[in-house]
Amino acid sequence: MQDKMQPSTPWWKVPTVWLVIGGPLSVVVASLSTAVIAWKHIDPVISTAQGDIRPGDNMAPKLSPKDALAPAQQGRNHAATPQR
Repeated sequence: MQDKMQPSTPWWKVPTVWLVIGGPLSVVVASLSTAVIAWKHIDPVISTAQGDIRPGDNMAPKLSPKDALAPAQQGRNHAATPQR
């Protein structure tokens, strides 16, 4: 009797291969996109001491307590202050 061999399927047509490749590939793409977002949207440095600011420094201006970027302690202290 003669055995009839079936032609093998190419690797790119097997769904399991795409599950094995797709998981790590999606993690790499997500980490690269996270790195790009983090690099493009760098937070400004907020200085609390006036002596730390030198001309030409790329620093945020002194913020009021009502500003959303105010330090947490300053905002908390402002919220606890009684209204007159």
